[in-house]
Amino acid sequence: MALYEYVTQEQLAGFDKYKYSAVDSNPLSVYVMHPFWNFVVKFLPTWLAPNLITFTGFMFLVLNFLMLAFYDFDFTASAAGHEHVPSWVWVAAGIFNFLAYTLDGVDGKQARRTNSSTPLGELFDHGLDSWACIFFVATVYSIFGRGESGVGVATLYYILWVVLFSFILSHWEKYNTGILFLPWGYDVSQVTISLVYLVTAVVGVETWYQPILLHFLYRDLFTFMIIACSFTVTLPMSLYNVLKAHRSNTLKHSSLYEAFLPFLSPVLLFILSTVWVVYSPSNILELQPRTFYLMVGTAFANVTCKLIVCQMSNTRCQALELAAAAHDAGGVVGGDRGVR
Repeated sequence: MALYEYVTQEQLAGFDKYKYSAVDSNPLSVYVMHPFWNFVVKFLPTWLAPNLITFTGFMFLVLNFLMLAFYDFDFTASAAGHEHVPSWVWVAAGIFNFLAYTLDGVDGKQARRTNSSTPLGELFDHGLDSWACIFFVATVYSIFGRGESGVGVATLYYILWVVLFSFILSHWEKYNTGILFLPWGYDVSQVTISLVYLVTAVVGVETWYQPILLHFLYRDLFTFMIIACSFTVTLPMSLYNVLKAHRSNTLKHSSLYEAFLPFLSPVLLFILSTVWVVYSPSNILELQPRTFYLMVGTAFANVTCKLIVCQMSNTRCQALELAAAAHDAGGVVGGDRGVR
């Protein structure tokens, strides 16, 4: 791996010409979170590096994942008849999740405040965000677990893929339009997740066993909200933004093949991992769900980072290179949301 070329000379040259361009139209972000982040960033010392803020926020998410892995490794602790996760863990998870969200929002503001914005900083931020998807999903899963009133491990596997594809859609948009349209679902989900952790600490996981209406359980609401947000908000808005760029002749890639090339590797990764899940002789997903989710999320982050490098350097995605990355779950490029 020492001789592996992670970034080509052409891509390095492209970074020198790169200028960040993003659109954030989410009312929650614009009217609530941005003023809050502008307030918070004033308390940060100017010597504090933006990349350190990014990394610290990411480590809060990793800490949440490790805490829940310790108390609920196989996602059974929330089921009836099992020893539940201590309440203090849910309090800590809520605080850590909101801290991670806040730091992800202020790192870019700190970079501009200290005149230290760089393409590498954005790459670092976006790359860690791509890896963070698995930590979000796996930690939230422990609220419901895999018991009778919980979510099956196979269902959660497909929910994870919905989240992963929702994430990569934004970078696919930027690859084709040159503009990063920040997804609405991100801010809403982070505030909601933080609150749900805190509520769980107060009312206990048993509350989520109860039906909301007739036989419609909270687990069903959880599944419905993720899928509905992806297919009724994230996907339509992404397609609309790309179509708008096409109509205004500002689309970077004119052919359908070039435009959709970035999806080759994630689709390949999805097919390969799903075949493994379905035909595993040892039923790997039932046996080791947390480990399998982490493997998929890490491989996905690798693929996404290669796309991020291409869209930031304004270079063409190489299908074979991206496909090779889909097989390498261990090589994650380090490196948005706060880069506004």
